[in-house]
Amino acid sequence: MKLSGWSRYPVLECRFESLRRIDDLPKLIRHGGTLISRGNGRSYGDAALNPELTLSMLALDRMQSFNTKTGMLACEAGVLLADILNTFVPRGWFPPVLPGTKHVTVGGLIAADVHGKNHHLDGSFGAHVEALTLVTADGNIRECSRNEHKDLFRATIGGMGLTGVILSARFQLMPIDSAFVMEQTLAASDLEATMALIEESRDWPYSVAWIDCQASGAKLGRGLVSRAIPIEQYALPPELANDPLQCPSVDMISIPIDLPVALLNQVSVKAFNALYYRQCGRAGERTRLTHFDLFFFPLDRVRAWNRLYGRKGFIQYQCVFPKEISLVGITTLLERMMSSGHRSFLAVLKLFGPGGDGFMSFPMEGYTLALDFPLHRDTLTLLRSLDEITHGYGGRVYLAKDACCTPDMVRQGYPQYDDFMTVRAEAAGSVPLFASALSRRLAL
Repeated sequence: MKLSGWSRYPVLECRFESLRRIDDLPKLIRHGGTLISRGNGRSYGDAALNPELTLSMLALDRMQSFNTKTGMLACEAGVLLADILNTFVPRGWFPPVLPGTKHVTVGGLIAADVHGKNHHLDGSFGAHVEALTLVTADGNIRECSRNEHKDLFRATIGGMGLTGVILSARFQLMPIDSAFVMEQTLAASDLEATMALIEESRDWPYSVAWIDCQASGAKLGRGLVSRAIPIEQYALPPELANDPLQCPSVDMISIPIDLPVALLNQVSVKAFNALYYRQCGRAGERTRLTHFDLFFFPLDRVRAWNRLYGRKGFIQYQCVFPKEISLVGITTLLERMMSSGHRSFLAVLKLFGPGGDGFMSFPMEGYTLALDFPLHRDTLTLLRSLDEITHGYGGRVYLAKDACCTPDMVRQGYPQYDDFMTVRAEAAGSVPLFASALSRRLAL
């Protein structure tokens, strides 16, 4: 069948199988070619695509155990984050790290070592994983942790599924008193002011900035910084305090067809961005009580929002710069985008804390910027120039969203690349069994 990631580029013809029983794995491993495991298809590019065999993990969706005293959850790799939230938020427990969508699997959270709006304080998802079980190329099931098979553990966190098939994991949930956060939004006039507000928000548990990529000149990088803190039950208004852990149904907007990409032109997006900035930033500050679902997953309210970019799809470009050079690097990146005539229709800026344990984990201490571009004839040319800027300033790109990086840039951007490749060879075999279109493109 034809498969793609969430960005719908590239599209590849793949043999597709669903892993329904762990006992079926040895036969699939011996099928005569390579394979890659796939969760819910929410990585953006070609990380979960393999024409020889793409193995769906969604049928392995059981929660196995939960410690009500410590908050330690054990579950299979195909469990969705949405199911964890629906099950445990009403019981007063919350995942330690949330990406921008809840429609991802636990295996995907680990393989991409996802980060969230709290990375500056709590790190990425892998930092909260106690152990995982992994099937390697020899067919053996190994339990990996920081004490047992520790190098394999570090290679698997952020390893994009290239060390084996993740079957299950144990990770920590954290206690909460309500499902609400107090969100404050502040307006910033340019990139330097936006980053200054993010720095001022370091003590807030969650922070993120929306960047207006239609603004140029003295307004380049102007944005809205949103920061939030969990609210305890006693601080809620009476109508919410009676049911503080509620998970209300969220109205969904559906995109039933691929929209003409011409609708997302510079004029329409510039008008929207200007209106959005004025409404949210008119008073310079806005504070509101918000359910966690609306704060963390605003795009999940739009079902199939990837169709907004048209039939050809889009590319999300995400990079990170070392902190001391982030302002210069991101300014250069935005200026290059402006000069190209392209505009990103969604731009998100976040602050990372120190990098994690994974050999190929994306975060490093600094600022990360994510940009969305509809796929046009010369979009990849622009992205290659952005890659050159990113790596020229000592940064790197996120493999879960990459579309056109080169092997040399990956080796340069990930300093523990050699450690990863050594462990990968031991786990996946001298001719790697676990491979993807991404790994072949990047010589991983």
